[in-house]
Amino acid sequence: MTTKQLKWLAYAATLFVFLATFGGGVVTKTESGLGCGSQFPLCNGKFVPAHTLASIIEYSHRGVSGLAGILALAAFVAFMIWRRNRLDLRIYAFLALLFVIIQAAMGALAVVFSQSAPIMALHLGFALISFASSVMLSLGIREQDKQETAAPTEAPRKVSKGLRNLSIFTAIYTYLVVYTGAYVTHTDSAGACYGFPLCNGKLIPPLAGGEGIQFMHRAAAFLLFVVIAVLAHFAYRNKSGNREVRGLGLASIILIVLQIFAGISVTYTVNDYNWYLFTSISHILIIEVLFGLLCYMAVRTSLLSRGSK
Repeated sequence: MTTKQLKWLAYAATLFVFLATFGGGVVTKTESGLGCGSQFPLCNGKFVPAHTLASIIEYSHRGVSGLAGILALAAFVAFMIWRRNRLDLRIYAFLALLFVIIQAAMGALAVVFSQSAPIMALHLGFALISFASSVMLSLGIREQDKQETAAPTEAPRKVSKGLRNLSIFTAIYTYLVVYTGAYVTHTDSAGACYGFPLCNGKLIPPLAGGEGIQFMHRAAAFLLFVVIAVLAHFAYRNKSGNREVRGLGLASIILIVLQIFAGISVTYTVNDYNWYLFTSISHILIIEVLFGLLCYMAVRTSLLSRGSK
């Protein structure tokens, strides 16, 4: 396969992994996880389920997840065969496939057997790793395609190892914050703290039950905002003037601000199902994009820091 064909295959896999991850959030927020009963792969005993909203949402998610798995497998095989000289791309393809399989298996097990909240929260976490791996695969092969087809240009400007380390830390910490958010959802703690920035009228509520879970997520999210603000500052003011890194830093701070507003909106709409559905799904969508961007930034700064101080 040519580089261009590999690029479009990676794009397709990334798109469907994104839709599968996003669809999982929709299933959770609409409480459609048992829309097909406790059966897998059948849906309420049928290959084509009855047209109830819950069954359509759940069955559509299964279909999209299946396509994501097929495309991730195709990308893995293609990159293993036609990109033997690119260990990084083969690793991304492997991770995308591995975590698509893991999160799909966890989803199937959750349907057949009840799972604890900590385990269910990992479902979203593994899906995000798969998506981030797909993003890095797509951007990596896209960069190679540009190098092969474009005229020679100036070599990318290097960045410091300090910025690289901060980018890696931010991506890892973001993953942990996402886990706390998923844990809030799966413990039904979304409405435990009413109001913002206070929690039920208190600056620091009792750190037990739903209030404690929700408050700890808020505290982790606030710290994430601080970390990303610091990252964006140093990315924008990087001494080499690398425009790509500046753009990534600017995009990250915009996305985290949008994420915070979406989170606040969730707090105030939790008792209005229609608005809550919109705000909570927006919350998932933004963090999915932000995590993918931060993972790419971590990889790019790692590459651009080679040979720097």
